[in-house]
Amino acid sequence: MSIISMGTHLQLLIHPSRSPIPHRGSLLQVADHGVRGHRHVRAHIMAARKAIEGVSDELNAVASQNMDFAPARRRVRTAFLPVQQQLNHVLFKMAVPEIQMEERYEKSSRGVEIFWKSWRPGQGEPMKAALFFCHGYGDTCTFFFEGIAKIIAAAGYGVFAMDYPCFGLSEGLHGYIHSFDEMVDHVIEQYARIRGMEEVRGLPHFLLGQSMGGAVALKVNLKQPREWDGVVLVAPMCKIAEDVTPPALVLKALAIISNILPEAKLFPQKDLAELAFRIPQKRKMTAFNAISYSDQMRLRTAVELIKATHDIESQLEKVSSPLLILHGAADKVTDPQVSRFLYDKACSKDKTLKLYEESYHSILEGEPDDRILEVINDIILWLDSHSTLK
Repeated sequence: MSIISMGTHLQLLIHPSRSPIPHRGSLLQVADHGVRGHRHVRAHIMAARKAIEGVSDELNAVASQNMDFAPARRRVRTAFLPVQQQLNHVLFKMAVPEIQMEERYEKSSRGVEIFWKSWRPGQGEPMKAALFFCHGYGDTCTFFFEGIAKIIAAAGYGVFAMDYPCFGLSEGLHGYIHSFDEMVDHVIEQYARIRGMEEVRGLPHFLLGQSMGGAVALKVNLKQPREWDGVVLVAPMCKIAEDVTPPALVLKALAIISNILPEAKLFPQKDLAELAFRIPQKRKMTAFNAISYSDQMRLRTAVELIKATHDIESQLEKVSSPLLILHGAADKVTDPQVSRFLYDKACSKDKTLKLYEESYHSILEGEPDDRILEVINDIILWLDSHSTLK
């Protein structure tokens, strides 16, 4: 999650499932270049990434390289994979029955190479339904979510996840959202391809969105209301609190500037790890998610997130699919009352809101082990009850 602030107290809460790593030694560089047939200015901020405790100098050197583009991020992920698998976290060390896993790269209709991964029940085991994951801002589907997906797959579900363009292992300028709707269309296209696969076709299909991924999942569902059998939202980003909503004139000014400096990293990010992760040891492990985007937020990205949130808020009464909303009651990053607002506004006749006492924002990663497993089990129980309805 980041807090974006600018002169006039402009703020926006947009937390991913991990916290940003603080940076130091920034240097701003500006260069002209062509983007989508237009001439734009790109502002780079060269920053030294904070050293990751417990890894070699060699790995820290790997993690400190420029990861603006996918080839570098893919190299870093490969280098860090053995270390990640040794982390003392329930999502990495918990033993689960044998499951099938597969990773693929696939070109979208817009020519962007998309990374996606699947976790499925063991060979010969039936698949109850398919669950499609939408990750948070700056995040990837190849770190903490791996453990979540394995547990859900072991319960009989096919779990499918992708990295959005410009995030994780997919192509594109790291951390850049040129158009939120275009990003959502990428998700719709990729997941439509997967839903068309023989082993998935005909099964119930569910969306799972976390933090900003909750906004993505809601937009997907609003665009395809008849395509999904239910939506699970974890601490979703779907409304900006009134006391931090930017004034209309500020929004207009930002929109104009974003056309000139769309990729500029103009907004400082505050490290909110202490607010997102209740358990200090788990909080430290976020640093090992080395390919996450943790630099200053790009201007166009900020504008698109504000616009998307406003658009979703104006359409919440159209949400009609079965809905499960899960939120930490002590979350100081995304307000649990916003989830209650969503619950009240959605027109779905089948909707459930569950608040977890004392829990922070990252209820799937940063809580005590028993709470993490409780939340995952609540998701599985809900999927079980809705997979038999079709």
